[in-house]
Amino acid sequence: MQTTAERPEFTPPPEGGWSRSVGLAVLAHLVLVLALSWGLKWKHDDESVAVEAELWASTPQQAAPKPVEAPPAPPPPQPAPPPPAPAPAPAQRDAEIALQQEKERQEQEKAKQEAEAERQRQAAADKRKREEEARRKEEARKQEQEREQERQLAEKRKREAEEKRKEEQQAKARAKQEEQRREKIREEQMARIQGLAGATGPREATGTAIRSAGPSSGYAGRIRARVKPNIVFTDDIPGNPTAVVEVRLAPDGTIVGKRIVKSSGVRTWDDAVLRALDRTEVLPRDVDGRVVTPMELVFRPKD
Repeated sequence: MQTTAERPEFTPPPEGGWSRSVGLAVLAHLVLVLALSWGLKWKHDDESVAVEAELWASTPQQAAPKPVEAPPAPPPPQPAPPPPAPAPAPAQRDAEIALQQEKERQEQEKAKQEAEAERQRQAAADKRKREEEARRKEEARKQEQEREQERQLAEKRKREAEEKRKEEQQAKARAKQEEQRREKIREEQMARIQGLAGATGPREATGTAIRSAGPSSGYAGRIRARVKPNIVFTDDIPGNPTAVVEVRLAPDGTIVGKRIVKSSGVRTWDDAVLRALDRTEVLPRDVDGRVVTPMELVFRPKD
């Protein structure tokens, strides 16, 4: 903004009045508002209009004399607004817009590349993680398989050792049994050789033992003859019932035990047989001096 005035060179400047100062202040504010409005709007208009204000007066004017009272202090002068920036040409604006768009496109492309690189890094990290997990699982599986093989091998060795120990024990047992059998055969042969002179069998006997295993043929008759006189039984019973008594003897023939093995069905006959054995007390020994124990004796009332 420029202010021009024509006045004589050596004339003192007129003193400004209060109304003039207020008018200048209002005009300066209006110009400032217009300049700000135009500055905000210049980017949207194809053509901008420059505004220039000029204050001038055709003839110099003399101020009125001051009143007697002191005038109020004039307000401080308002700073002049900055001159508006020149509007860029349309080609320059298009270039700036294109440059801004290119810059935004490059930034977007860079962001995409960074996102893709981050995705690839994450995928590679996930792949390495999966491979590491698979490797650990495979190692754990191999270790478990090795432990299982070692356990099976240990169990196999244990079974083999146990089977070998059992086979050795069985072999020792068989060897011991065989040795005992042979020893028994030797003892029997020696006893047979040493005792042939004291054999008790008849001349027509064909055995090789010193004594016969069973009683002689007349031994049962001798026992019957010893017990029968001691039987006291006067009851008249039908039939001929049989009572079988088991008798146990001491080496000298003394009766040490007796019991009914098979009852005759007649209680009085069974009791009479047991009382007869109590009276007998001692049974005779066989011809070779032995007694057979235990033995079973058969008793019938009509025999």
